[in-house]
Parts: sequence; structure tokens; C-alpha cells
Amino acid sequence: MRTTRDSRRWHHMDGVTVFLIAAALVVTTTGCAPFFPPFVNPDPDVVYNLDVSSTAGGSVTEPGEGTSQYYEGTVVDLVATPDAGYRFVHWTGHVDTIDDVAEAATTITIQGDYEITANFELRPTYELTMIADPQVGGTATDVAGEYWYAEGAQVSIKAEANLGYHFVDWATTAGGFDNPSEAETVFTMPGEAANVTARFEVDPMVATGSHHTVGLRANSTVVAVGNNASGQCRVGNWTNVVKVAAGAAHTVGLRGNSSVLAVGDDSYGQCGIGDWRDIIQMDVGYYHTVGLRGNGTAIAVGLDLYGQCNVGDWQNIVQVAAGEHHTVGLKSDGTVVAVGWNLFGQCNVGDWQNIVQLAAGAYHTIGLKSDGTVVAVGWNNHGQCDMGAWLDITQVAAGEYHTAGLKSDGTVIAAGNNDYGQCNITGWADVNQVAAGGYQTIGLKSDGSVVAVGDNVHGQCDVNDWMLK
Repeated sequence: MRTTRDSRRWHHMDGVTVFLIAAALVVTTTGCAPFFPPFVNPDPDVVYNLDVSSTAGGSVTEPGEGTSQYYEGTVVDLVATPDAGYRFVHWTGHVDTIDDVAEAATTITIQGDYEITANFELRPTYELTMIADPQVGGTATDVAGEYWYAEGAQVSIKAEANLGYHFVDWATTAGGFDNPSEAETVFTMPGEAANVTARFEVDPMVATGSHHTVGLRANSTVVAVGNNASGQCRVGNWTNVVKVAAGAAHTVGLRGNSSVLAVGDDSYGQCGIGDWRDIIQMDVGYYHTVGLRGNGTAIAVGLDLYGQCNVGDWQNIVQVAAGEHHTVGLKSDGTVVAVGWNLFGQCNVGDWQNIVQLAAGAYHTIGLKSDGTVVAVGWNNHGQCDMGAWLDITQVAAGEYHTAGLKSDGTVIAAGNNDYGQCNITGWADVNQVAAGGYQTIGLKSDGSVVAVGDNVHGQCDVNDWMLK
């Protein structure tokens, strides 16, 4: 709308006139050309209307919405600000003199009466799928607990390895990470669906039964030494194994696909686990096998003379352990349940609290507490339950009549029967896992080598040449 000057604009022009006169005087008196900043010089004789509006999902914060008047040639800043969950799309209307219609922050040069609109739209969201590889290796989560995100969203993610695994790195089909080598990092959402995978790797491990010892290599193959009368050491063809356990005369392996395999004595059906699925951890007693499912329930097969297989009603279990004729389960709240033979009180764990790991011997049960101390119940004829003074323990293992504990500094402590020297571990160092069997103790060192003390009548301690990494 073309308008004429009013008295206010004459005031403005008076100021301009004064400035020009002053500049002319400078030229006259100094002989130098005056400096004018580079700008489009508005025409004070012409004023136009700029009508600004927006669609749902945002607003125009500069110059504000509504109608404003500007001199012809004025360059006006435009800033469109989207609401949460929306994004700016473009400017529409009289946009010929807008510098960039696709930019939320731009300018418009006033050359006439204009009506312009800032357009917004719901920001599209894309599915984020979190994966653990292998599935039994741990969990991959995002802190927010939501799995649909807009492009550019910064998502805090976390990987937690299960017992027997360690986190390796993150991988994705699209998008990127602040640090793919950190278990807790930030993922930037791409403008498409993305699969984010937390990759875990098997921790080499050792397990020992009554008279044989089993080793899990980092490449998921298995080696065994010791008594093989029932075929419990026939594990040479096992592959894709992520955990092992050894009983009186049978051996069980958990595979990366959550299935289980077994060899050895099956006189009580303790090897009848071929149809088990969704298993994330297992343990074996003398003549029974116990498995932990991914949903926190348990399953057991084998000798059930004392009810050691009656675990069908267990819920919220995070670890299972099997003794000679009893079974114990660690619950997610740090309490413990037990079934089976209780002649020596090995199942009297109902008042335990803050437990983070369990071990079961022949007739005793060991619990590692969150503060690094240890509790024990059951037969104590050899002092296998005398660990009230133990401190700074990170893992416990229980043999026939002895108990071993791994300390945070990589040393090992032991109590109980020492008839075969199974407690002679004073000089061990740099150990990161300990296992206790019938009358032997096995230690896995951080470099993948293995040490052993105790009964070796069947060669179950002949592990000095093992290199599991």
C-alpha cells in the first residue's frame, strides 16, 4: 500500500538531511570522500505492508506475526521457529524477494505489499531397533525407553554384557555414534529406520566337574581333559559355544543361538536338553542340569530324588547354580531361592539379601554380596563355609568340600578341604575367573592361560598348555 510521508517520517528525514550535510562538510573541509555503509537505501517516500503468518506447528519470531509497515527497499529479518515435534518446511506467499524460501532464518526485501506464511509440518520419526549380538551376550537399550525418533535426535544408548561376555563395540545400518567403542554413548538418528547392534564377545572360561575340566576358547570352541569314561570330554566338535558347565560325569554347553548341547552320562536324563531354547545361562549338578531362560524362568532335567529339579515356578531369576542334589536361583532383587536336599541347611538362603552371584558345592551354598563380602550355608565339616572375613571378592566358586574366591586384584583365596592341595592358590595372580570341582581348583588368567591345583588322578589338572584366548 503506497502512503505519503507524515511528520514522523519528516523527523526521520531531518536526521538523514543533517547526516548528509555533515558528510558534505567533511568532504569540503578535508577533501576526502565520505564513507557510507553498504546497504539498500530505503525510499522514505514509499511505505508498504508486510503481513506475516504461520501454519500450525510453529511461529514467526522475527519480525513477529501480524502486519507491519516498512519503507520501500528495507531488508527485514525473517525467523521461523518450530514447536517441539515439528520442523520448518518453507515460506510461501509473496516470496519473490525472500533470500531463501527453504531457510527458517532468512531475509525479505520490501518492494511492495506482501503476505507471507511460514509453513511447518510434523517432524517424521523413524524406528530404532536395538539388537544384541549374540543375543545371549547382553542387552542393548536406550535410556529414554522409546524406539521412534526424529532425524537428528540424540539418543543415549547403553550396552550391558551378561555374565561370561564383554562388550566389544556398536554397529549400525545408518546413523552414527559419539564413540562406538563405549558401552554408554550417544547415537544420532538418521532420516530413516536404523538397526543399532551392541556386539558382545565370549569371555574365555573354565568349568570343572568331579574328575574333568572344560575350557571355552574365545573362538567359541571347547577343550576338555580328565576322566572320559562316560564321554564327558567329547567336546572337540563343539562350535559357537558361549558357556560351559561340568558335572559329575557330563558336560553341557550353551550355544550362541540360545540352544544347549550335552555329552556324557545320561543315566538320569541329565543330558536331555536337546529341545531347550531361549537359554541364557545354565549349570549342572551331579546328575541334573538346570537352565535359565531369557524371560527369567528356569527349567531342569535329571535326577529329581530330592526335588532339585522343581524350579518350574521360579520367576525373575538372573542366575542358577547346581550342587550335588540341590539347586539355587538368584533373583533380580538380590534375594535367593533354593530347592532340593537340605539335610545340612544348604537351602537355607531365604533371608539372603544383596546377592550378586551364587555357587553351589556338594552340600553347601555360597553367595557373593554386592559389597564384596561372602555368605555361606550348609555343611562346614572342612571349613568350606568359613569366609566371614573375606573382603573385596568379585567371584566365588564351590567344589566338593572347598570354596574359592577371586579378589579384585586378581589373586585368589580358598577355604575348606585341602587333602589334594586344592586350596594351595596363594601364589596365583592376574586371574580373572576361578572354578572349583570335586577336589581341584582351576584359574583362568587374563592372558588366556590356565592354572590348576588339586587332585589330578584323571588328568583333570593337565591344563598348563591351554591358551583360551
